[in-house]
Amino acid sequence: MLLAHDTEISLQAAVELVNTGEEPETLLTIDDVDAWYARYQYTGRRDRDEAELRSLRALRPALRELLTAGRDDAAAMVNRIMAEESAVPRLVRHDDLDWHVHAVEAGEALTRRVIVETAMAVTDLIRGDEMSRLAICADENCAGIVLDLTRNRSRRFCSTACANRNAVAAYRARARSTRHT
Repeated sequence: MLLAHDTEISLQAAVELVNTGEEPETLLTIDDVDAWYARYQYTGRRDRDEAELRSLRALRPALRELLTAGRDDAAAMVNRIMAEESAVPRLVRHDDLDWHVHAVEAGEALTRRVIVETAMAVTDLIRGDEMSRLAICADENCAGIVLDLTRNRSRRFCSTACANRNAVAAYRARARSTRHT
């Protein structure tokens, strides 16, 4: 399935935001929020204060619930979020970005924009029957979320660190097995 650019970016941003809550916590400062905000091309209001940092951290459980839900449950959550947030999708073009969808005004709080944009992105996954693009990391010691946008659906780990840790463990297990035979 080919996803629109804004859908992919919103999903990547939400997954990274949720995964910042895994050990070790990585959303600790306003500078961390600044880097995340810039990386995922968010635009609009930024308060750049501790309250905004706390509200983003507090949003992670709701995002995790949405991103790990089954298709029917996710649909119900998306409908609830869109209703609660009075979201009205519309096409916009600004800065150097071509036409894409916004559903709340740029002046709204960042957390409100994040939850609505994530709900909009999940809508595309639901409609395309692509919720399987989201999964929990295959590392048995990690609860991070994986967003698999690969053509062959081969991504299993939430980060390079988890993938490397598992590759090394598998290599060592094979090496031990070879030595004992």
